[in-house]
Amino acid sequence: MASTNLPRDSFGSKFGVVAASAGSAIGLGNIWRFPYVVGENGGGAFLLIYLAFIITIGLPVMLSEFTIGRKAQRNAFGSFRKLAPKSYWPLVGLMGIIAAFAILAFYSTIAGWTLEYIINSVSNSFAGNDPEVIFENFKSGTFRPILWQLIFMIMTAWIVFSGVKHGIERYTKILMPFLLLLIIIMCIRSLTLDGAAEGVEFLFRPDFSKISWPVILKALGQAAFSLSIGMGTLITYGSYINKKENLTKTAIQVSAADTIIAVLAGVMIFPAVFALGFQPDDGPGLVFVVLPGLFLEMPGGYVFSIIFFVLLAVAALTSTVSVLEVVVAYFSEELNISRKRATVIAASSIWVLGIFATLSFSDLSGFKILDKTIFDLLEYFAANMLLPLGAMLIVIFLGWHLGYKKTRLEITNEGLFKGRMFGVYFFIIKFIAPIAIALVFLYGIGLINF
Repeated sequence: MASTNLPRDSFGSKFGVVAASAGSAIGLGNIWRFPYVVGENGGGAFLLIYLAFIITIGLPVMLSEFTIGRKAQRNAFGSFRKLAPKSYWPLVGLMGIIAAFAILAFYSTIAGWTLEYIINSVSNSFAGNDPEVIFENFKSGTFRPILWQLIFMIMTAWIVFSGVKHGIERYTKILMPFLLLLIIIMCIRSLTLDGAAEGVEFLFRPDFSKISWPVILKALGQAAFSLSIGMGTLITYGSYINKKENLTKTAIQVSAADTIIAVLAGVMIFPAVFALGFQPDDGPGLVFVVLPGLFLEMPGGYVFSIIFFVLLAVAALTSTVSVLEVVVAYFSEELNISRKRATVIAASSIWVLGIFATLSFSDLSGFKILDKTIFDLLEYFAANMLLPLGAMLIVIFLGWHLGYKKTRLEITNEGLFKGRMFGVYFFIIKFIAPIAIALVFLYGIGLINF
């Protein structure tokens, strides 16, 4: 039985809405994943396609999730149950909650690594040592990776435990400006290195010979991953947005903030990578192997190494908070339990699953299924299946079930805002976005290839 008697928290200010929602979107996907995906797929041309997809697909889908959440004023599952009672649509919300659970289990593994690297930076452990050896020795261990993951989950749970207004909003209003300040400092340092121009050219000068259908679909997939669409986060946060707020403007501001941070991450990393003779396509190891080596060769690298990994931890924290909130809101409202109890149950159970994801990198055996590690399975299941499938079904729900009139009334605050571009938006949601996201989904699970 869903809760009907517990008071519902909400965001208290416009800045709080944007900070929290941007914090949800801005995370390791921007600073860890985005640069190496750009590096692996040709640089500037990939960036242009990515930006086009953010505007044409990502932004409309984000607005759709906000709309569903605010109209229903419920968690991801409860929103569909309220808007489409006695139907199968609530299963879409349940998929988002399962995706959030799975994502946080493996995401907290990487988030924990950022804390280890802050300590390594402060203690100057990289000096005189091979960063690759340090990384392999750490992640193949057991106690320290699990301990850091636990500490990160406790930090996340503490913020969520305190509520929407006094927890999530309060902390993201501090963390997001701090994150922007740190990344600007890092960008300035990177751009002042000798030879940085080559990295800037790689990022901003498109080479269209690098473009192929797989690259295009990867750009669309990265746009979806970066904005955190399809996992119920934006539906949940949308349910906390005041009815007087302009949803379209909020979605534009959040998308812009997310994109700016992603581009700044490229500006921060690629000039330094090229200036010091590293490769831009070093994959996931770019942050934890290449950059520590880069900091060793960079004047003032000790200080900037600390700044960078603090930045990475802050970005990860604002995202883990939003993902945990999806599960907590569901537990609290649908199981009719207090928010504090829901937070403890959700965080503890996700951490237990996360232990297996963390141990996927250890020397221990027995943490594989069908020759895949638990980490790989969780990431594949969430990123390649649940997120694109969830995003596709969300836009189908809005375009074909909720319909033009109800959607327009919610987005325009029942006529308070003009909604000049609503017709274009609704056409994209009804016809273009479902097809585009379906292609990403089919490509991700290997059913189509180019």
